[in-house]
Order: sequence, then C-alpha cells, then structure tokens
Amino acid sequence: MTQRMNRQWLLAARPKGLVKESDFRRHDTAVPEISDGEILVRSTHVSIDPAMRGWMENRGDYMAPLDLGDVMRSFNVGDVVASRNPAYREGDVVTGLFGWQDYCVAGTKACPATKLARPEMRTLYLGGLGVTGFTAYFGLLDLGEPKEGQTVVVSGAAGAVGSVAGQIARIKGCRVVGIAGGAEKCRWVVEDLGFDACIDYKAEDVGKRMTALCPEGINIYFDNVGGEILDHALARLAMHGRVVLCGGISRYNDLDNLTGPKNYFNLIFRRARMEGFIVLDYADRYSEAEQHLARWIETKELTHRETIVEGFDNLPAALIGLFKGQNIGKQIVHIGD
Repeated sequence: MTQRMNRQWLLAARPKGLVKESDFRRHDTAVPEISDGEILVRSTHVSIDPAMRGWMENRGDYMAPLDLGDVMRSFNVGDVVASRNPAYREGDVVTGLFGWQDYCVAGTKACPATKLARPEMRTLYLGGLGVTGFTAYFGLLDLGEPKEGQTVVVSGAAGAVGSVAGQIARIKGCRVVGIAGGAEKCRWVVEDLGFDACIDYKAEDVGKRMTALCPEGINIYFDNVGGEILDHALARLAMHGRVVLCGGISRYNDLDNLTGPKNYFNLIFRRARMEGFIVLDYADRYSEAEQHLARWIETKELTHRETIVEGFDNLPAALIGLFKGQNIGKQIVHIGD
C-alpha cells in the first residue's frame, strides 16, 4: 500500500478576496496505513461547495476552521479499498468528509463514513441525495413552511441547493420564481426544472421584475446570495412572509465591505420571519430527507444537473469557478475511478 502515493491539496494561505490558486499547495505523501476499527477510502468524486470559503478562514462558526497546512476539507464519495472495521468491507461505496486527497483513513468517530444505499447513484450523494439536497429539503420545508398556491422566490436558482429548493416548492404546489445569472441558467430553471419564471440578475432590474412577477408579495424567500437581492426580497414580502437564510455567496469574497439589509424593518410591518439554519443540525433526520428526495428523483418530479470538472489538479480551479458562477447545478470534481 505504501508503494503508491496519496495526492493532496493543502491550505497554504487564508483567502483575501476571491479564492486564488496560490491559497493551496499540492503535496504528495505515502498512502496511509490503517489500524483496527479503520477503513481506507479511495475517493472518486469531490463536492465543491460555497461553505469551503468559510472553512478556509480563521474562524469556527459551526465547524472548526482549517489550519494552514491541513488537507482542504470536502465531502467526497469513494470506495473502501481496505478495511479493518467489521461494519465495512472492500468495495463498499461511502461518503464523508474525506478532503482533497486520493486516500483517507475513515470509518471512525473522527471521520465517519456513510455507506450509500444506492451506490449506482454515487455523484447524487454529493448533490440531490446528499448534504446539498438535505439543505434544500429542511430549509424550505421546516423553515419556509410552504403552502399550496403561495409564491416562493429562490435566489441562486441554478445552483445546487437553489435548484432543488425551487423544485420542492413546485412539488408542494407553490408558484416558484427563480433568480439566476445569465440566459442559459434562466432557461434551464424554467424549461427543465419547471419554475414559473426566472429573473436574470445580470440583465434585468431585479426589483422591478420581482414586483411584476410577485404582485401579491413573496410568501417565502429562499436566500442563497444575500446582498442587494436580499434587500429587494425584504421590500416585497407578503404578510407573514418567511425568509430562509441558507447562504450568502455575494458576500463570501468581500468580507471587508459587509453591510446589513436596509429593508429588514419590513419584517415588522409584514409580521414576517427571517431565520438562518445549518443543515448539520438535522443529521438525525437525514434518512427522512433521503427517502423523499430519492422518490422524487425516481418519479422524475425532481431533476438535477451536474457540472463535473475532470482531474485532481483542477480542484482549486473548480472552487474558483464556483464563485465566478461557472457551474450549473452541482459542481463536482472527478479525481479518479
């Protein structure tokens, strides 16, 4: 086992502004040995998520920050290639926080590994059947509390979480308006995902389009971007509206110039609620979400799309591309078979 090498990307610098390739350092090391109770996982696919930007910073909001020199953290899917844990056997397909590396010692309390119920759908466990899908599921249903006929607006609608959240709202009988950047993304959101409309924030006046598309106000705003678009939504809330704070990708790369929403006082006027959440708080209900999401995928009520980047060496570029909006749907890097 030690004859092979374990390719890794390490955190080399705290990001300032947009994430850069120089924030990472490529490193090769020996493939680790395993002890009793452990398994060795060879990753095949790596999930690229906005949360990575926060993990790279020197702060621990809900998960400990990475130290300089640590392997970059990520959710992966891979194969068990060696096992000294009776709960796993060679050939099992598993998912977990295995990081930007080929091989990871897992199957322990420090690094759990979850066996896939549907191993033939391995990349879906980084998207619609994984933490991404769970985020959309619990955020929309538990915090948004959608009711048939209500108007739901989703920012980042062509992204991994937003695309699923909007489709769940549609499944629940809501009228769904997406916000995305560019004609191709807006077309996909409407024609393939079944949203009722999509606002192109790069080419349209977002506030005016919200007013036109939501004449009776917004019942649920599922926010993935923050910033000015959040302000537009707050100004157009319906009575007893709900704002679900899932992410704020517009602010991740400009932490020196943060401003709060100007229209927050409308929460009082509209007797509305704005609430954030972390999907890890719902870990004991993941099986519930997976069951519902899998059924919707199998019945084709819920569709998905993946932007798959090829090659281990392209992991930094894939993360940079995520923040530049280069992906449609779930951003994944295929690092090996």
